[in-house]
Amino acid sequence: MSELTHPLSDEEREELIDRYEGLRVTDVVDGLDYNGYHDIGQVTEEIGPLFRDSEAFSHRFVGFANTVRYLPTNTPRELPPPSELDNDTFAEWEGEWYNDLAGGPEDVREHDVVVMEATGIDVGNIGSDNAFGWYNDGAKGVVTNGGVRDTDEIVKQGIPTYYKTISKPIIPGRDEFEANGVPVNLDGTRIEPGDVVVADGDGVVVVPLDVAREVGEAAARIQREDQERRRAHYEEAGLDPDFTLE
Repeated sequence: MSELTHPLSDEEREELIDRYEGLRVTDVVDGLDYNGYHDIGQVTEEIGPLFRDSEAFSHRFVGFANTVRYLPTNTPRELPPPSELDNDTFAEWEGEWYNDLAGGPEDVREHDVVVMEATGIDVGNIGSDNAFGWYNDGAKGVVTNGGVRDTDEIVKQGIPTYYKTISKPIIPGRDEFEANGVPVNLDGTRIEPGDVVVADGDGVVVVPLDVAREVGEAAARIQREDQERRRAHYEEAGLDPDFTLE
C-alpha cells in the first residue's frame, strides 16, 4: 500500500475544479492537443457511462484521480466442497477475505474520482454499497476498466459510473486489493494520483496534473468558440438558449 500524498492545497483543488467545471470531454481533448499532448489521456471508448442524464447532465463530472489497483488472486479458495459447505462457514470465509484482502481507496475527499484498475478480472469490484460510500465521502464518480454490479441501484442512487463491463461475481476467491495512490493503467491510458479526470457522454479523458491549468485554459477557449457558433444555430432554428450555451 502506498502512502497517499496531496500535491495541491484545498484552494488549488477548488481553483482547478472551477476551471474545468462544465467543459466537455471533447474540449479537454482539444486542449491537450493545443498543448502538445496528442493521443494522451484518452481513455478507451470501451469505458463509458452506466447512465446518461439528458436533462441535467448529472452523469458528467470533473475531479482528481484517487487511484486503486486490483489484481487476480493466487490465494487458494480454502472451503469445503459444496456438499459440505454451510452458510456460516462461507460467511466467515467471505468476511475474512473482505477484511484482509479486499481493500479500496483511502482518504476519499471532496472532488476525488475513484479510478480502479482491474484488468481482465470478471469481478464486480464496484457495487451499490462501496460506490455510495465513496460518493458520500465526496467522490464525484467512479472510473474502472473492470466490472460493476448492482447497476440498477447505482443508477437509482445517481452515482456517475464509467465502466467496461457488468460483472456479477463477488470479490472473495477471485481478486485482491494491491495498492492505492499509485499510477494505474486503464487499458493503455496511464493515470497518476491527482490527475484531472473529466467524464461525460463521450467517455473519459485524463489530464496530467502538471499541465492541467494550461489545458483547462485552452479547453475553455475552445468551448466558448463552440458556444458562439451553436448559439447562432439556436437563433436560426428559433430555439431558446439552454445551459449548454452558458
